[in-house]
Amino acid sequence: MKRYMIIGSLLFLFNSCTKNFEKINTNNYAPTSATGEAFLASAEKGMTDILTSANVNRNVYRQYAQYWTNTTYPQESRYDLITRAIPDNFWTAIYTGALKDCQLAKQAIAGDPLIIDENVRKAQTAIVDVWQCYAYHVLTSTFGNVPYSQAIDIENLQPKYDDGLTIHKDLINRLSNDIAVLDTCASSFGAGDIIYGGDNASWSMFANTLKMKLGLMLADVPSSSVFGKNAYEETVGHTFSSNADNAVFHYLGVTPNNNPVSDDLYGSGLTNRKDFVAANTIVNSMLVRIDTTISGTDTTITKIYDPRMSAYFTKNNAGIYKGGIYGTSNVWSSNSKPSNNLVQLDAPALIMDYAEVEFMLAEGAERGWAVTGTAESHYNAGITASCDYWGVDATSYLAEPTIAYNTAAGTWKQKIGTQQWLAYYNRGFEGWTSWRRLDYPTLNVPPNLTYADIPVRWTYPVKEQTLNGSSYSAASSAIGGDLRATKLYWDK
Repeated sequence: MKRYMIIGSLLFLFNSCTKNFEKINTNNYAPTSATGEAFLASAEKGMTDILTSANVNRNVYRQYAQYWTNTTYPQESRYDLITRAIPDNFWTAIYTGALKDCQLAKQAIAGDPLIIDENVRKAQTAIVDVWQCYAYHVLTSTFGNVPYSQAIDIENLQPKYDDGLTIHKDLINRLSNDIAVLDTCASSFGAGDIIYGGDNASWSMFANTLKMKLGLMLADVPSSSVFGKNAYEETVGHTFSSNADNAVFHYLGVTPNNNPVSDDLYGSGLTNRKDFVAANTIVNSMLVRIDTTISGTDTTITKIYDPRMSAYFTKNNAGIYKGGIYGTSNVWSSNSKPSNNLVQLDAPALIMDYAEVEFMLAEGAERGWAVTGTAESHYNAGITASCDYWGVDATSYLAEPTIAYNTAAGTWKQKIGTQQWLAYYNRGFEGWTSWRRLDYPTLNVPPNLTYADIPVRWTYPVKEQTLNGSSYSAASSAIGGDLRATKLYWDK
């Protein structure tokens, strides 16, 4: 009898717990899902991290732009993308990180019952879409054709690759729609938006600046140059107008929310890894002139550098600025290194800025597009904005005959292209893209390679060949071969 009573009691207890299990184990004070704002913050950090990182397994843009070169392991500055599976890691970080977070943000915003004002919902969605467009721009500008219309779909593990030019034009159209929303809605996110704190006007300027960039990239594409020109001209007067408008991601001084460069250059425990030094390409490009003073039997040689040099790099152990030979092994102590303000835990990451707007306006003026002001005035404003950002004065630099727009050597592409590339320092993707588009400055060739070996795109991830073989093969054929030398649709 006692045995049956015990069993009965246990059954009663089990049934009672099962019946009320969900209620008992539900924390009524914890959120059941993330908000759109949280997903946006994650997308912003994820995208910024991958573009800011100097990790040789994920991002080698600084080497490809020839801002930095390597010391002990020169593979990346000799364009080895495969050994470390760099395209795979970069591709995954954007698709499963930033783009997926953007998709989840849109879903959360659409279903958020706490958003009462539909204009707020529209503005939040538009901001997420602008960031999503930015991520796709980086992908198409790196690889060419990529998954787009069928991307980020858990039910489709073998998405097709869309045509890069088609994606590019669609991004411009999406940005136009987003701008229209942001210009008519008063509020959106709060402090969870790490870049602009939910300021719609700032996001509108960001979207216009990105749209201007995308329009300009089509300038030399015969079938789309008019489309690009129209997109560009629609943004004039609506982009960044000072450094106060810059898109900046502010890292914290504590892990894991610190600037990834601090980890990549110093490693855990702040032990200096000594992997990177300044490339001789950029150091030599920043040499403005050499002054020689003869006094008696003594000759003093003074090298006059771009005023940003001290902000970009440190001096070597001999007390001079010196770049390592690009594409070879280099002695760490004998060469300049990235400056200390780049490697601090809380060093900000610059995403887009006013200086590039001015260089784009200078180019538009040279192309005869509808721009107020001259190419020279915008060229000077671009250099000044860059110097201001880095805390140095541009006045003497602009007066140098080798720098002044009317006396500097070369075509407008050489003048603008070189100065734009210098201003993009620490933004390797933009520096490499600027060089590919305008073909300046002239980069150095690693030993035993040729100029044609310098990559103009990244090869597709190796895993795509095995997991999405049919789509990969179609895309490779469509762009002219999955090669580092295959020029993309806008690279004419």
